[in-house]
Amino acid sequence: MPSATDDDAPRDVSRRNLFKQVGLAGAAAAFSGTTVAPAVVPAAAQSPAATAHRREALETLTAAEADMLEAIVARLIPTDETGPGAAEARAAHYIDRALVGPLRASRPAYAAGLAALDAYSHTSKGATFARLSAKDQDAVLSDMEKNVATGFKPNSSAFFNLVRTHTIEGTFCDPYYGGNANFVGWDLIGYPGIRLVVTADEQRMSARAKTIRGSAYDDAMFTMKGGSHGHRP
Repeated sequence: MPSATDDDAPRDVSRRNLFKQVGLAGAAAAFSGTTVAPAVVPAAAQSPAATAHRREALETLTAAEADMLEAIVARLIPTDETGPGAAEARAAHYIDRALVGPLRASRPAYAAGLAALDAYSHTSKGATFARLSAKDQDAVLSDMEKNVATGFKPNSSAFFNLVRTHTIEGTFCDPYYGGNANFVGWDLIGYPGIRLVVTADEQRMSARAKTIRGSAYDDAMFTMKGGSHGHRP
């Protein structure tokens, strides 16, 4: 794992960019299940060990695709000294689940993009992406972001931006959608939680809002029989 003094460490700015560019506004869009516009969260140097978590059944991805996606999301929003990242938030689980729901139109792009990623990783670094070192994974993702990685259609940056956008959604969404496990995404940016009613004191913003950890869908208005919101994607 690169240290703060390593020459290879400039990409550790991803965490700062995350705070500045995702912020509460970007996260709020993800809470509602809507698509978040891509934010600049460059590939960050972090150990592959950050992806370690319990295995679970897949909705649509193959096991090999899931391993690659787990590795990717762990690099885009890494676990570091500020706290857990996309791996612990189960962003890959969110994506896998959404690919049979609201993101189903992106399933072919994931199949083609992940296959191209593995082929490029093997050609440029000598191993499949999930087996690469932290430094080499960062280099491959950087090539994709810069649109110099070959074999992607329409191009590598398009797939990079797609996965990055969905990783952000999966990290900061309402946990109802399968990501933001244990609210690690909200804790990361200091989001106090969803409120269906905002008190006068909270509107004044004179004091830190009380932390609420729960899904909007825990409220009866979303689970009423015949309601339009009482279903999962």
